[in-house]
Amino acid sequence: MNHRSEPAAVAPKATQAPRRPLDARAAGLMIGFCLVIGLQQVAIKSIADAVSPLAQIGTRSLVAVIVIAAIARWRGIALWAPEQFGPGLVVGIGYTLEFSFVALGLNYTYASHMSVFLYTAPVFAAIGLHLFVAGEQLTPRHWAGVAIAFAGLVIALAPSAHVSSQVLIGDALGVAAGASWAGTTLALRTSVLSEAPPLRTIAYQLVVASALLLPAAAALGDLGSIHMTALAWASLSFQSVIVSVAALLVWFWLLRRYLASRLGVFAFLSPIFGVGFGVLLMGDPISLNFAFGGLAILAGLLLVNSRGRRRIVPRNPA
Repeated sequence: MNHRSEPAAVAPKATQAPRRPLDARAAGLMIGFCLVIGLQQVAIKSIADAVSPLAQIGTRSLVAVIVIAAIARWRGIALWAPEQFGPGLVVGIGYTLEFSFVALGLNYTYASHMSVFLYTAPVFAAIGLHLFVAGEQLTPRHWAGVAIAFAGLVIALAPSAHVSSQVLIGDALGVAAGASWAGTTLALRTSVLSEAPPLRTIAYQLVVASALLLPAAAALGDLGSIHMTALAWASLSFQSVIVSVAALLVWFWLLRRYLASRLGVFAFLSPIFGVGFGVLLMGDPISLNFAFGGLAILAGLLLVNSRGRRRIVPRNPA
């Protein structure tokens, strides 16, 4: 839940250890990761009456960056690198925009819808990488995947007698969140941050998000209207520690050890779990438009992430 001028001027690549196919441990970790990411939209939506989504994102980012700083200190990893400040700011703004759109969108649409529309990010990322990064060009098969995914978007966002205009506004904000996530992926891929320690990259995102979103929430009166309940405490703890820290660290650990292509296919379980949690826990309705459009989006994503090019695996899953 979870943003250049010369495309070839990418940071020098460090020598990488060979990645291996997924084993039982990796598969179990990926399923757990996808469950956590799929649950985050429900976690935000379930306490929206007690804590506004914008205040939730700002608060969880602040708590998470404190945890990240403690882990970095324990491991002796420097979170501040002056030469990476510019790219770090860009990545942080992309992350902030992504979750601002998520927070605003969840005021209008269902958690299950947000889970699917947020995962349009790999399609937008594929187009951006095709345009700006050498070696990331799309083949006809992948362009077909892009076309199918966008056709699914049109179907899913089409007006329906069973879907209110407010839900469509929230769905559109979900697509904007996916585009922002793709922008973050592109910024990471084309800057010196591509080889930065994961803790530092996560810290840039969280620091900028908390610095921008908490004042915004205060200005809107969201901080003053917080009503902490047992569910609110549980949801914010889950979002701060499990989603924003533990899940991302597991993801980066897997990326450094296993084939990204296999991980990418598993990652598409997240929107499926998100829809399932939304229906089971929140009672989200599933319209025919959304069902057919969502299936087309997922089919397009699988084609975009299929063999024949470097896989578009998001570097900071929402």
